[in-house]
Amino acid sequence: MTMFVQVAEQGSFSAAARVLNVPLPTLSRKISELETLLGARLLTRTTRKLTLTSTGEAYLSASRRILEQVSEAEREAAGEFSCPKGELIVTAPIMFGRMHVLPVVAEFLAAFPDINVRLVLSDNNLDLIDKNVDVALRIGNLPDSSMIATRAGVLRRVTCASPALLDAFGTPRHPKDLHHWPAVILNVAAMPEFSWRFCDRGSRAVIDTVMVPRLAVTTSESAVLAAEQGVGVIRALHYQVMDALDRGTLRVMLRDYEESPLPVHLVHMSPGQMALKVRCFLDVAAPALRERLAGIAARDD
Repeated sequence: MTMFVQVAEQGSFSAAARVLNVPLPTLSRKISELETLLGARLLTRTTRKLTLTSTGEAYLSASRRILEQVSEAEREAAGEFSCPKGELIVTAPIMFGRMHVLPVVAEFLAAFPDINVRLVLSDNNLDLIDKNVDVALRIGNLPDSSMIATRAGVLRRVTCASPALLDAFGTPRHPKDLHHWPAVILNVAAMPEFSWRFCDRGSRAVIDTVMVPRLAVTTSESAVLAAEQGVGVIRALHYQVMDALDRGTLRVMLRDYEESPLPVHLVHMSPGQMALKVRCFLDVAAPALRERLAGIAARDD
């Protein structure tokens, strides 16, 4: 089942073989044996791609559930439900993770010597089940799901520009004034046109402003650096630009048109009994992150 799940997730036998660290012929033979045992074809193989059959899709879902139950049974047998021990996998956005989650993890490790943490920093929301993630920090509104969420605070989204850009274009009084400004964005697929949403706090009216990006990048730190150098105006989370605001290399604009702050949660899956290592991490991380986010919220521009 583990081999089949990896083949399905990786999309090829060769990639799955590398992840599993098994010879490719062995992996192929095991999957064939599984199909023979079940009396059904799970995968359709061609020279160009690998796809799941309808039976394979159903078996993949069942396999994931069963493997999670096996994993939970192993953790319980190893004592993870009676004492805080084992490996904890935590994920968070890259910049927030480096600045705020990593210090909390270091504090947690000092308090719990029998727990090791694998901190996965990614600006893509990793699937908790597929990647075996214990706890994820999520910024933004959560979709309805079976995840259990602990709220840690909120983060403002701010619009900033360098002093040189403000001198060149003038201080905008309304979001529509930004239409002809150069912009730096975090979505490389959004070129050549992009839209930012603002909200008039007085009338509650929603304002969509079409922007023409001069630069699109894949990391928030690169976007902030480019904005500091005057490449364009930037829309960012408050914590991402706080150092630049302190240095005076960026200034916040259009504060009266900011959308509602984004919630920040610690989320985890709890299909059964919660491992003690997860409970201990939440007990440490939740109050520590609330304090950090409250400090950010209290900051003046």
